[in-house]
Amino acid sequence: MAKRDYYEILGLSKGASDDEIKKSYRRLAVKHHPDQGGNEDQFKEVAEAYEVLKDEKKRQRYDQFGHAGVGTGASGGQDPFAGFGGFGSQGQSVNFDFGDLGLGDILGSFFSGGRSGPGKARGQDIETAIELEFEEAIFGLEKDLNLKLNDTCSHCKGTTAEPGYELKTCSTCRGTGQIIRAMRTVFGDIQQQIPCKTCRATGKVPEKICSVCRGSGTERKAQTIKLKIPAGIDDGTTIRLREHGQAVANGPKGDLYVHIKVKPHKEFTREGFLILSEHHIDMVGAALGAEAEINTVDGPVKMKIPPGTQNGTDFKLSGHGVPKIRSTARGDHIVSIFVDTPTKLSKKQKELLREFKKSKKSRFGL
Repeated sequence: MAKRDYYEILGLSKGASDDEIKKSYRRLAVKHHPDQGGNEDQFKEVAEAYEVLKDEKKRQRYDQFGHAGVGTGASGGQDPFAGFGGFGSQGQSVNFDFGDLGLGDILGSFFSGGRSGPGKARGQDIETAIELEFEEAIFGLEKDLNLKLNDTCSHCKGTTAEPGYELKTCSTCRGTGQIIRAMRTVFGDIQQQIPCKTCRATGKVPEKICSVCRGSGTERKAQTIKLKIPAGIDDGTTIRLREHGQAVANGPKGDLYVHIKVKPHKEFTREGFLILSEHHIDMVGAALGAEAEINTVDGPVKMKIPPGTQNGTDFKLSGHGVPKIRSTARGDHIVSIFVDTPTKLSKKQKELLREFKKSKKSRFGL
């Protein structure tokens, strides 16, 4: 039976763009997918057409020579589903591009092509969180993190073998770290490579397992990890400590992620490298000028308030803000002045204010 034209299968013309090809494929793949009640043969046909047309070189050869140019002739041609997981002579893998349809990962687990050898496992990453005082985040410090983790076995040093004994080739996977498992799917019998459980995908097993860790290569231990927190760290920052996570046999440890939470301050707020605060003065101090003692993260600082200062005026205390990470520079401290209007006045105070108001009007001829 003659093969259908790939453009016809996807409902496209020969000059279709890459975006049009992808959109048509996604729509038809969902429509014909067997798990969605579609036709298996049509699904294969759509996938085959897309695998050729999405590749610029394959598409060029197909446009010039037809199915023969991509090895899929009408008779005796190559099945696009051959070669998966060890089938066929090429052992190639084909990646199905389902984009955001959520089907790519499902099919990808079936069609793992080629043969991968043993590789080092890696320990799991872990997360923890610490809370800092406002000043601790500003100036930095060193904290002890007390955690209970899987650490490298002190007896076998993580090799899983009793000291004095060697590691030998795993007889289950013959040193490859992988085994082949046959699976029956809607596409037929599929072979899938999976990690060997006997050697934990390392390809090696101990001649005699470690008497302390029983072959796990790890021990559960309470650990104290010193964490250096840099000056100027902000709320919501995460610090990564490489290879301070869970240990694993014959491989590196995972990483430790420390999430930083900074407690709010009762007097200061932070905006980037700026520290903000408020200072209240009475109307006399605002009118005549004053000297105020301002609290900063460095301690009290004297600040002059000039005569005639208006409510809401900001003043800058240079160099009293947040340290800039990896720099000797610091931000500034901004002080907002608020003038308090008295709510209770004595009779004499009221008379003085009235006199002041009259003299002000007289001065300006009002």
